[in-house]
Amino acid sequence: MREKPAEDWMGQMNQKRIKKLSTRVVLVGAGPIGIEVAAGLKRAGIDYLQLEQGPVASTIYRWPRHARFFSSPERVAIAGFPFSSPHQEQPTREDYLAYLRGVVETLDLSILSYHRVMEIRGRKGSFTVRAETLRDSLVINCEEIILATGDMGEFNRLGIPGEDLPHVSHVLEDPHLYFGNRLLIVGGKNSALEAALRCFRSGVTVSLSYRRSGFDRKRVNSRLHLELSILTAKGLIPFYPETLPSRITEEGVELSRNDGSSEFVAADFVLLATGYHADLSLFQDLEIPLDEEGLPIYDGETMESAVPGVYLAGTAVSGARQRYKDFIGTSHHHTARIVRALGGGEVPVGTIASRRYSFSTDDIEAD
Repeated sequence: MREKPAEDWMGQMNQKRIKKLSTRVVLVGAGPIGIEVAAGLKRAGIDYLQLEQGPVASTIYRWPRHARFFSSPERVAIAGFPFSSPHQEQPTREDYLAYLRGVVETLDLSILSYHRVMEIRGRKGSFTVRAETLRDSLVINCEEIILATGDMGEFNRLGIPGEDLPHVSHVLEDPHLYFGNRLLIVGGKNSALEAALRCFRSGVTVSLSYRRSGFDRKRVNSRLHLELSILTAKGLIPFYPETLPSRITEEGVELSRNDGSSEFVAADFVLLATGYHADLSLFQDLEIPLDEEGLPIYDGETMESAVPGVYLAGTAVSGARQRYKDFIGTSHHHTARIVRALGGGEVPVGTIASRRYSFSTDDIEAD
């Protein structure tokens, strides 16, 4: 593992108050699987500290208001707690955040929110973790590390002129923001199609640019595929296939094609639904090797990475791979395997036993 100059470390630390703690395990990330891992560690009596860079489940918190999961309630339930709702359908962002808060409070899990992990050094049995808040620096000595950092840490930027203009966004906050205006959405997967539908139904003049010739039935939700195919075919949502934005101005977006031609589309707002990629800074810090697909190398039976003492949980196992194959519903076994590897025995994962069933990406692809 690479060494870092001590003066760099201490120089950053001296600018804030320094708190020092020690524990057996530091768990980085408090999304759904991170919370499930914390529940397993607590039930097993394993001493740990859990840190989250923003609010609890910060990635889901960034979702559009009232956005729905594509997964069924039993697949996103965690730690043996059933997910119950009055409508028995896929949960909304708000439903699920309330559910997660309930799990955290019921189990009295201690999560240090708004603690961004900046650096991890050391080796198995003697790691040092540095985290920052607005007020202080936290240094934690621990024996093992669990990374549950997810795969949606950073937006995929296009790197084109105008991408940072104030009317351009990478996230749909609320369709009402665009009511009565023209919105160009860039993208052709679930988030882009859902945004297009919701905005269209909210009185927004929507158009859609996508780099491919059409929407891939195997990679988008079937309902979204059907509805957008109808709306674009009827011209209610103008569709610009095989185009890429090359320039954004205050008046609209210049779309370029492979044949060298271009077209300017007038727009009051632009939503770049171009996806996300994992923040791998801690993987690089710990020198966790990736394979040719960008996946971190780890032991599937224990979830321990190629770096001894560092375990991976949840969608963090996707590493740098852009096509997602790991989800909440396919990651519950990570908790059980990590806790077992740390000597904690068996702990409940997923939902209650009567609704628990085996589930993998093969089931999704078969659908």
